[in-house]
Amino acid sequence: MHKSSSKLSTLTVAALGVVYGDIGTSPLYAFKEAFAGSHPLPLSEANVLATLSILFWCMMLIVSLKYVALVLRFDNQGEGGVLALAALAHRLGHARPRLAQNIIAAGIFAAALFYGDAIITPAISVLSAVEGLSVATPQFEKMILPITVGILIGLFLVQKHGTGKIGGLFGKVTMLWFLSIGVLGVYGILQNPVVLKALNPSYALDFAVHFPGTTFVLLSAVFLALTGGEALYADMGHFGAKAVRIAWFSLVFPCLILNYFGQGALVLQHPEAVQNPFYLLAPASLLLPLVLLATAATVIASQATISGAYSMTLQASRLGYLPRVRVLHTSDQERGQIYIPTVNWMMLVAVVILVLQFRSSGALAAAYGIAVSGTMLITTVLTAFVVIASARRRRGLLLLGMLAFGVLEIAFLSSNANKIAEGGWFPLVMGALIFVLLTTWKRGSALVAANRRKLDVLMEGFVNLSLPDVPRVSGTAVYLTSDATLVPSALFHNLKHYKVLHERILFLHVNNEEIPYVGNDQRLSVKTWRDGIYQVEVRFGFREEPDIPAALSLLPQHGIDMESMTTSYFVARSVIIDGPGALPRWQCNLYAWLTRQSEGAAAYYRLPANQVIELGTQVML
Repeated sequence: MHKSSSKLSTLTVAALGVVYGDIGTSPLYAFKEAFAGSHPLPLSEANVLATLSILFWCMMLIVSLKYVALVLRFDNQGEGGVLALAALAHRLGHARPRLAQNIIAAGIFAAALFYGDAIITPAISVLSAVEGLSVATPQFEKMILPITVGILIGLFLVQKHGTGKIGGLFGKVTMLWFLSIGVLGVYGILQNPVVLKALNPSYALDFAVHFPGTTFVLLSAVFLALTGGEALYADMGHFGAKAVRIAWFSLVFPCLILNYFGQGALVLQHPEAVQNPFYLLAPASLLLPLVLLATAATVIASQATISGAYSMTLQASRLGYLPRVRVLHTSDQERGQIYIPTVNWMMLVAVVILVLQFRSSGALAAAYGIAVSGTMLITTVLTAFVVIASARRRRGLLLLGMLAFGVLEIAFLSSNANKIAEGGWFPLVMGALIFVLLTTWKRGSALVAANRRKLDVLMEGFVNLSLPDVPRVSGTAVYLTSDATLVPSALFHNLKHYKVLHERILFLHVNNEEIPYVGNDQRLSVKTWRDGIYQVEVRFGFREEPDIPAALSLLPQHGIDMESMTTSYFVARSVIIDGPGALPRWQCNLYAWLTRQSEGAAAYYRLPANQVIELGTQVML
């Protein structure tokens, strides 16, 4: 019992840095945006109380009720996130194939929007923290951009070394951050306790009824306080739903609310503080330490988002929406600590361009909300579909709740749409481009598979009827095949050039399951044909690292003894050429380019390099 509670405490502290880093740094810019942003409210007691009331109750409804209380229950075998939820919805929707296809498309677009969020988060978080230097010492104002860019470049440069050695500090630093902003909030509230009236929802409702247009515009600023809420669900697989819930209700939510109310109390007493109420809450002697702590907290929040982009890329690749990518593991103990060089350098370039283009956290705030609000809305739709497709208790009540959340999130999305011209276009364009990449790869891969099926020979007919009478040489040949019902083209190339077959032949098909992990007892299924010919299916979950040699080491349990040193792996690699096919020329060229970027099967499946024979085949699309 003691050991179990100790482990839960450790997970809860660790979750602070990874899960709550993004939403935890929102006080740096969210409240300020309502009164000093691109569409500022006039500063008055009524407006401050209404803003705080709307903010409090939106956090209660969207984060506490929707995500923490409800959505965390809808996991894909312990894993969360919009891709895992989309995979779960797709699996449950076989009875409605057309609707299931639309649902999975929505999930893929939400995943594409996530990349826009992953690029904006480091830029706005670090920039908003460093802007505190100009509050402490105005002479530093010209140094804000260079310092921000320097921190961001350093952050991306250290990614290849992993965060294992300093990861243990993340939770502790973030805990100190939440305690500090909570204390600052209490200090501000004590100066002007009138802001506590905003806990009454009537302030939010009255404002919405009497000033619907102003409320609509205000929602885009309030929504900045909710950004990062999606991470509650996305990172549940790392820490478990219980640790995520405990961290939210015991520390994160109370400290965030205290700080927002403290900022509200400050600007009522000192209207000039509206330009940066977060930093001006602190006594002058604590300002520089607070800037350093805020910078550390935003770096941790950025790290969590960058790691999330790596994980999302890996999941998309496993589910067949991206080509194989080069994945480096930065820890011998933690499987989840990965580094994807291509994603890292592309994100660095995009983040630096964003900072130099927008130049302030206020300008970036316009670009921030639309990506997150779109992802949240799609999560609600996917969850509602899962509720409909699965036999859950209180289905009607759950759907009613999802409908209410959906209406509120549509309002948030519409309000953020007002900022498209001011920067909101960026995540939409980014999401659209990534969506095209994801769907092009999926569609192109399906067409390549269909093209091969027209040319290839059925496995059953080949083995039982037309097995060639050629010499058999010692050893084992493993032929990787994308379709378990067809003979891989690599075998015919081998017969054409060498006119021999190995004494033991394994036709191996890898099946990427729509679940996170597959147990070793379910890893392999083996079908015996004849004359030493076997058909082997290997299953990997979308969170796993495909390792074919490790999987084949389980073959003795199926009565097959295979000597690893006398095994050869035959792999076919497609070369795409343009033709009168189903893909437009631009999409065919894009798919061909993506194919060239794909990591080779040998490295991806961890095949021993000196035992791989790769054979190229041309495919016309």
